Amino acid sequence: MYEQFYNLNEKPFSVTPDTKFFFSSEKHQEALSSLIYAIEDRKGFAVITGEIGSGKTTVWHALLNNLGKSTKVALITNTHLTQKQVIIAILEEFDIDYKVNWPKIKLLSKLNSFLLEQIAIGFNIVVIIDEAQNLSPKVLEEVRMLSNLETEKEKLIQIILMGQPELRDILLKKELEQLRQRIAMFYHISPLDYNETKEYIEHRLKIAGANGNIIFEDSALESIYISSGGIPRRINFICDRSMLSGFLRDQNNIDKKIIVEAVTEIDCILDYKPKLVLSDELSCERTKSL
Repeated sequence: MYEQFYNLNEKPFSVTPDTKFFFSSEKHQEALSSLIYAIEDRKGFAVITGEIGSGKTTVWHALLNNLGKSTKVALITNTHLTQKQVIIAILEEFDIDYKVNWPKIKLLSKLNSFLLEQIAIGFNIVVIIDEAQNLSPKVLEEVRMLSNLETEKEKLIQIILMGQPELRDILLKKELEQLRQRIAMFYHISPLDYNETKEYIEHRLKIAGANGNIIFEDSALESIYISSGGIPRRINFICDRSMLSGFLRDQNNIDKKIIVEAVTEIDCILDYKPKLVLSDELSCERTKSL
């Protein structure tokens, strides 16, 4: 809606992951580099955690663009699975034939045969499990057992668990001690600091084609940082709504007042709770009329 007004090629703050907009902050670059290292060196297990909207999904999208052709990747996004279902999900991702009525041991044998075939022809097999905090301890233990599929020299399968911070607490459970000992790389994506938040906004505007035709004032940037807590997805919500407000007001400069109104509206509509209330002058009833 507002792209033409700001002379942009596209919306800069979409919440849909797009590697074109990947912001290589120190945190996200470390997470990406750590994953590439764990995969290429066949370390077996790696864990990435972060708050909702911290950029985990964007990191694994960027990861896919950085892996060589000799790496095959399966992505598991449905994590409400049983022990048998998680094995079936992996088989399906790699288009491996199986029968639903097969016992688990036969499914594992089929997977093992596939992995041996792939390593023989030079392929590295990677399984990424998103939202891994939803997996039960029993299923996580089943995933751990997959790391037993190995040759004398290397792991046949590399497994990446990605999830919210509670995944760390789950992995600390006594019954998951063996899995914990198998984790070769652990990285937590922390929120952006103020300078990174400012650079993140400038980066996305530039990629979208901005050429100084839209300005976020310093007070607005400070308000965005405080209200978002440095979480990229929250930053996107606030910036997108504030740019719409600027467009409706025929205003290229985004000031603190616009940000406060945007945060209040997001709070009301999306039940988003900012870390710090910026102003008590606005109410949900007022924002409904904006």
